[in-house]
Amino acid sequence: MITLAIADDHPLFRSALTGALKQQFNDVTIHESDDLDSTIEILQQNLELDLLLLDLNMPGCGKLYGLMRIRTDFPDVPVAVISGSEDNKIISTVVESGALGFIPKTCEPLEYASAIHSILDGDVWIPDNVVLEDQKNSNLEMQRKVAELTPQQFKVLCYLHEGMLNKQIAYELNISEATIKAHITAIFRKLGVNNRTQAVLIASELELSRT
Repeated sequence: MITLAIADDHPLFRSALTGALKQQFNDVTIHESDDLDSTIEILQQNLELDLLLLDLNMPGCGKLYGLMRIRTDFPDVPVAVISGSEDNKIISTVVESGALGFIPKTCEPLEYASAIHSILDGDVWIPDNVVLEDQKNSNLEMQRKVAELTPQQFKVLCYLHEGMLNKQIAYELNISEATIKAHITAIFRKLGVNNRTQAVLIASELELSRT
């Protein structure tokens, strides 16, 4: 018996992948979620997942933030990233961050099944044509700090990264400017920085994004 979860915001992709995996595995249970919050709800149910297949770009994930949060809050849950991107740097970063595999969405069903079998056997699976870059653990501490941000604080950090002023961020989030200032103070404290420039540099280094 294998228990998987597919976290992706495209229902057609989830449906197609679920159908394909049920054809490839004799006895499999598959849970589905479409954003970071619903994924965390599944993980909180203690379903003893064998593997979470996580899309980096679904709502709430902000590329690496979702992976960082899940790896921090649920360190015992095996995670493999599924993505439409096949950028070597992104693949290297997610593996460094603790993902057990990176499966491009362009893979055929048999390749998905092979990748999942490899991961369940204890291997890290990446496409054959990918050469992992040496990250030298340079970003791991920053990733851990970003994972401590609340979802709202993460959004504020991304808006700072986009160059928005406090009043602009307050308008986008429909909250007061005073609340934005409080969020920024908390962001500085959690990231261990003293100003907006240093916070933005971290967001740039980790290629953080709201989408």
